[in-house]
Amino acid sequence: MPDIDLSRLSLEQKAALLSGQDFWSTHPVQDAGLPSVVLTDGPHGVRRQVGEFDHMGIYQSLPSTCFPPAVAVGSSWDPEVAARVGAAVGREARALGVHVVLGPGVNIKRSPLCGRNFEYYSEDPLLSGHLGAAHVRGQQEEGVGASLKHFAVNNQETDRMRVSADVDERTLREIYLPAFEHIVTEARPATVMAAYNKVNGVHAAQNRWLLTEVLREEWGFTGAVVSDWGAVHDPVASVLAGLDLEMPGPAPENTRRIVDAVREGELDESAVDTAVRRILALAGLVAEPCDGFDVDAHHRLARELAAECAVLLKNEDGVLPLAPGQRVAVIGEFATTPRHQAGGSSHLNPTRLDNALDAMRELAAERTNTVDFAPGFASDGSGDAVALREAAVALARSSDVAVVFAGLAEREESEGFDRDTLHLPAVQIELIRAVAAAAVRTVVVLSNGGIVSLEGWHDDVDAILEGFLLGQGGGGALADLLFGAADPSGRLAETIPLRLEDNPSFVNFPGEQGHVRYGEGVMVGYRWYGTTGTPVRYPFGHGLSYTTFTVSGLAVESTGDDSARASLTVTNTGDRAGKHVVQVYVSPQAGPVRRPTRELRAFTKVRLAPGESRTLTFDLGRRAFAYYDVLDAGWAVAPGEYRVQIGENAEHMVAEASVSLAGDAPAQELTLESTFGEWIAHPVIGSTLLDELTAALPEDQGSQLSDRPELLQAVRDVPMKRVVGLVEGDALDATLQRLMERTRVADRP
Repeated sequence: MPDIDLSRLSLEQKAALLSGQDFWSTHPVQDAGLPSVVLTDGPHGVRRQVGEFDHMGIYQSLPSTCFPPAVAVGSSWDPEVAARVGAAVGREARALGVHVVLGPGVNIKRSPLCGRNFEYYSEDPLLSGHLGAAHVRGQQEEGVGASLKHFAVNNQETDRMRVSADVDERTLREIYLPAFEHIVTEARPATVMAAYNKVNGVHAAQNRWLLTEVLREEWGFTGAVVSDWGAVHDPVASVLAGLDLEMPGPAPENTRRIVDAVREGELDESAVDTAVRRILALAGLVAEPCDGFDVDAHHRLARELAAECAVLLKNEDGVLPLAPGQRVAVIGEFATTPRHQAGGSSHLNPTRLDNALDAMRELAAERTNTVDFAPGFASDGSGDAVALREAAVALARSSDVAVVFAGLAEREESEGFDRDTLHLPAVQIELIRAVAAAAVRTVVVLSNGGIVSLEGWHDDVDAILEGFLLGQGGGGALADLLFGAADPSGRLAETIPLRLEDNPSFVNFPGEQGHVRYGEGVMVGYRWYGTTGTPVRYPFGHGLSYTTFTVSGLAVESTGDDSARASLTVTNTGDRAGKHVVQVYVSPQAGPVRRPTRELRAFTKVRLAPGESRTLTFDLGRRAFAYYDVLDAGWAVAPGEYRVQIGENAEHMVAEASVSLAGDAPAQELTLESTFGEWIAHPVIGSTLLDELTAALPEDQGSQLSDRPELLQAVRDVPMKRVVGLVEGDALDATLQRLMERTRVADRP
């Protein structure tokens, strides 16, 4: 950080520093030797614009490598993949003169319709947090700052600049904030980006609870908070809340409002100074650009990482990998014009672009396969759909296996709007069904930023390879997977439902009249499906391989009152090397709040040779067992039993062991306002309460407590003072006072 004496700067100069000098950079202070800091869009590449500027990917940018977007990296379940993407993005940013790359995005996939889900990792905060932290560390180790986004509860595009996400605090703490918390505390990003939307009625960019109380005071964030582009509505309120940098700039009107607020006593100048110091600290990221980057090496890396991300959903009778000598019909426009990224602010100008057909033909030449092609459909709706389909069916009929490339075009999903359906375009569904009816075997390869419905054609085909969006090397990666040059190791980072209506957010998405109510609470994604027993097409964590794995020897032991350690052995029982994702879930059996049936609490991805075994250990800390207690405003571990489960996915458990934890000492002090049920459940006096009350009452009244259980049930939710009012006289007064005193003594440290 340059050593700048803020007293030498006028109030006007300092206020001007709180917004950008243009679309992508901060104000320099020439006299003080303060350079301008350049920020630009990411996160899966560098969108460096040098001519006309925009934040929706409309104007051209300099060529950079398009690595797999977050939707794909999420399905890798591999922090190393995320770290390698981050490091490569950092190297390219330095070469292109960029000091902060905006990303990663770690918002939760609340609804599969969110138009920006391609830019987010998962429906689970633990998975998102670990992948995001790895990306931030990888990028910042290259000397380029990250901007963790979009803070917070940015889960839709509809009315995104104004909508209020109305969420209870427990849901915020357990679902929508933990990924941010983990990344801030473990990876220390240079900046955090405030979202467009409101959180419980207050714009994120001027939400003091969010930006100061939680982010800085609780989590210890010391970097700069930057607004999303155009997210500031009231610059004075934003500075008071803890926002440091408004983007884009310049913003002379907002600068004037800040100056006026200081002079009128509405804003203390020290708040301006604090924000300026945080912006000045970003200047430490400014360095001379390096001499470019290895375009070929980064393209090879993009292809290698893409192969780690695709998910093999279905593979009946081992139709994949394709066998040598087979005649292969490749069908679908996406095989030649790959859908590798989505629209909006992250849209890159790739250095090159693989297509699957060329890559398949290259591999086929080594395996005596023949590969022929028919477009089958036009993604823009042009051409004769019937003629295109008939030609594709004829090719499929004359081949040993048909590989249909299907998915969503960019016009069907992008930043800026939400989808209204999960279905593929009708022309593609008709093509898949027609090809499947004619072909000996049929494989479908999908390219889409958000999940798509498989209904209406799933049972007609033999294999489904979900590629999502794989970046510029995706075409080559898909060829590697189809021919077995790479083993599929991706796992779903979000659930694929049978129906859109089954999604827990369905009745509350995308809201109405400026509000969206998060009525499902903590039951997001697989938490909902598992807890309610709602069947799905493919669960969170699902994914197949060309080899097989077993888990054995699960053992769990407590390591304290609120922690445990799990160990197990995983073995590759197949005949080829592969990677397995070990998923550790915790199923709580105790506690005063309703919790999901199970929640992901640890995971790792391990590569094993055929026959190789490895013993793994997982330390499950306090948060693995805790829920957020809104009464005490903190995390609590209920005493009792917890089941540690190893899942093939979130639905199918392959091993389970129980552990009992002492949990937290009771902190509930009883009063006469406490309900009868709370008195009965109290861990100190609850077990003897009925005996104490019976002894204090006349015999004819006391006997009713033990003889009439329906009476006890009826008054369970009645405050104790009302229960006492049902008894004549003051027979219970002394007993209740004595019992209340016992709870006060028990609660003292």
